[in-house]
Amino acid sequence: MDAKVTLSFDANIIDRAKHYAENQGLSLSRLTEILLRKATIGGYRNIEDIPVSDWVTMVSEGEAEYATPRKRKDMKEEYFKSKK
Repeated sequence: MDAKVTLSFDANIIDRAKHYAENQGLSLSRLTEILLRKATIGGYRNIEDIPVSDWVTMVSEGEAEYATPRKRKDMKEEYFKSKK
């Protein structure tokens, strides 16, 4: 079940994150959910132990480069095929 949350971030980070999420075929909400899931499931002692912290830093600083994103439609089709 989805729930709504209001968060505040630096406007520049939001713009970068929206652009990144769009290129990955994700909404900003889903990108945030993925990162929060990684942070909370692992049982980490502090934020520096979370393996995504370096990745988040690279994205926020604009250093990371990733392969061409898959289209959401293709991912959806792949998901449903895997469930058959």
